[in-house]
Amino acid sequence: MFNDSTHLANDLEVTLMRFLIAVLSPFVWWSCRLLFKIEFYGVENIPRDGACIITPNHVTYADPIWITIPIRRRLYYMAWDKPFRIPVLGLMMRVFGAFPINLDVAADASAGREAIELLRKGRGLVMFPEGGRTKTGKLMPFKMGAFRLALVHGVPVVPVTIKGAETIWPVGQIFPRLGKLKITYHPPIEVEHIDEGTNRAELKERARRLARKAHDMVASALEPASLPEGEGQSAILNSG
Repeated sequence: MFNDSTHLANDLEVTLMRFLIAVLSPFVWWSCRLLFKIEFYGVENIPRDGACIITPNHVTYADPIWITIPIRRRLYYMAWDKPFRIPVLGLMMRVFGAFPINLDVAADASAGREAIELLRKGRGLVMFPEGGRTKTGKLMPFKMGAFRLALVHGVPVVPVTIKGAETIWPVGQIFPRLGKLKITYHPPIEVEHIDEGTNRAELKERARRLARKAHDMVASALEPASLPEGEGQSAILNSG
C-alpha cells in the first residue's frame, strides 16, 4: 500500500508539473520574446526521447528556464541550490524540472544519485559544465563530471550556447534588463558506453576529450568578447 501511495503521489506531481508547464510556457515564451527578443536555433537537435545530457554555458539564474521554452519533452536540471531560495524564481525552477546541487561541498551525493536515476529512466538531464555562473561574462573551463557521466551511461551529449545573457542579467544586477538573447542547440555528440574494464586514467582522458569537443561547440556560437583569453589553450579542468 505504501508503494501504491508513493506511485500515486509521483503521478500526481508529474501531472501537476505538466499542467503548470503547459500553462506557463506560452506566457514565459512571449514575455521573453517581448523583453529579450529571444531566438532559438537547432531545437530539433534535442532528442525527442531517451536519455541524454544537455550541457549549456551558464550565465544567469534564468538559464534553465530560457533553454526549456521551445523543448517539448520534459527536462531535468542539476542547478545551484541558492537560487531555489528566491521565492518566485525558485518555484519556477522547480516547475521547469530543476533540482538543487550544493556547490559548497566537493561532491553532492544526493544530486549525483538523482542524476544517475534520471538517466537510467531515459530522461533528458541538463548539467552546466562550468560548475557555476560566469562572473565575467566569458565562457569558463568545463569540468568533466557531466562527460564522465555520459561515458559511463553511454548517452549523447548536446552542447547548448546561451548568447547575450551576460548583458541582460550581469552578475550583481538584481533584475534583468532589456536585450537580445540567442539560444543555439548544437548537434548531439554520440557517446559510446565505456567498457567495464576501463581504468580511471583512461576514463579521465576520454572525458577530457569529450569536454573539449563540447566546449568548442559552445564557444563557436559566442562573440569573441565572451571567449576566454588564450582560447587556443586547453580550457578543461582536471577536477574530479
